[in-house]
Amino acid sequence: MVLILFTLFLLLYIEYKPYINSSNHIESIIGYLFVIYQFIINQTLGIVHEGGHGVCYLLPCPQFITVLNGTVFQWLFPLGIGYYYKRKGNQIVFYIGLFILGISMDYTAWYMSTAHEGLYLPAHKSFLGVDALHDFNYIFNTLGVMAYESLISGITRVFAYLLMIGSVIAMFFEAFSNKRQDAGLRF
Repeated sequence: MVLILFTLFLLLYIEYKPYINSSNHIESIIGYLFVIYQFIINQTLGIVHEGGHGVCYLLPCPQFITVLNGTVFQWLFPLGIGYYYKRKGNQIVFYIGLFILGISMDYTAWYMSTAHEGLYLPAHKSFLGVDALHDFNYIFNTLGVMAYESLISGITRVFAYLLMIGSVIAMFFEAFSNKRQDAGLRF
């Protein structure tokens, strides 16, 4: 069942990306459910992202680390949850963590692709609803790679999709592997 849900999620993800302003009206119950599910994931990752910045507000971090820490936390959160369950022997939840990391990376790739728009992110685009420092404008300018914004965001997006597709494929093989069936026969 999990495999079916995540396969469906992957297929719908392309149509209903949260950061694409679409004039399409959602007319199906599946579309509505997907948008709600996607909203929950993105809000959770957004809170974790802002928490990463917050850690550096409490600790004496340099500004570059403070800005970078949002994305680091946003990526480590699903990876950490997946890793925890991998250590517990639950491969499917590990793959779900990797899948959500892929979503997070895709959203980050979109954010990277807007770095050229300026040092400050307008309130209507900001997770917090206020004008804020654009993380990747600052990071790319500090590193001197603003000219490669499209390339960096494109590579990040490719890795994100490979991670999502690879996770679904891994779920498929885990769900239909012989080792699970063999383990059940031993009891």
